[in-house]
Amino acid sequence: MKIGAFAAFMTGANSPEALLTLARSLEDAGMESLWLGEHVMLFDEMEFPYPGSADGKLSLPAGSGIPDQATTIAFLASATRRLRFGTGISLISQRNPIYTAKEFATLDWLSGGRVDLGVGVGWCKEEVEACGYSWHDRGRRCDEALELMIKLWTEPVVEFAGKHFQVHGARMQPQPLQRPHIPLVIGGYSRAAMVRTARYGQGWLGFGLDPATTRMMLKSLDAALAEAGRTRSDIEIVMMPGVDDEDSARAFRDLGVDRLVPLIATDAVVAPAARLRHLERLARLTS
Repeated sequence: MKIGAFAAFMTGANSPEALLTLARSLEDAGMESLWLGEHVMLFDEMEFPYPGSADGKLSLPAGSGIPDQATTIAFLASATRRLRFGTGISLISQRNPIYTAKEFATLDWLSGGRVDLGVGVGWCKEEVEACGYSWHDRGRRCDEALELMIKLWTEPVVEFAGKHFQVHGARMQPQPLQRPHIPLVIGGYSRAAMVRTARYGQGWLGFGLDPATTRMMLKSLDAALAEAGRTRSDIEIVMMPGVDDEDSARAFRDLGVDRLVPLIATDAVVAPAARLRHLERLARLTS
């Protein structure tokens, strides 16, 4: 099982140098990847609670925010050579898929093929709508966006006539270095997310789960894959765990998790160096 890290990095509380030091330290320690989240804006009042915390709030230090995902990856990729970078996740339902395809193909080209695109539909209704898209059809729009992006990444001339997006006689370069295209790692626990993984994914991403819950989710994923004529051997399982002690790491490995990417926060009470030593222990235990 490969070991990476998910960085909870906030502006205001940190500096670009801190994240650069983190990326280089992960690479020097032999870690496999660094994953970054995405929110283009945040709201004090939200209709739906944040699913990643007990109180339903996404707490950030005053005056801080989440830096742009792709720009940060480009910055870090230019200072590393082996470390892979993943998005955990990119909010495809509130993104223009043509710009997204271009942006990540360019990142893949610049980084030498070191990018994984984690995909999700988002939980913040206010953010989706502020970006100019509707909330109720975000899943169907995400699916259509993925179809279009794959075409832009793999075909010399693209024809696409969807409900939400239309492209006729278009060329896009550079295309990704990775073949057939940048790996799509689909996040989410719903039936729709599992079907999306089976249809488009080269991986599935779970967030905040323990091994027991992961086992149940993998059963649902196996069923969706079987319906699509695929098996779990066709994809990678990426887990951003809710627990990352040594016993849990072994349990995730035994469940077939391919990549474990625990949280490492640059402003945490536990210093990043201590977290890095913990990740190194997990790598030794699960190799």
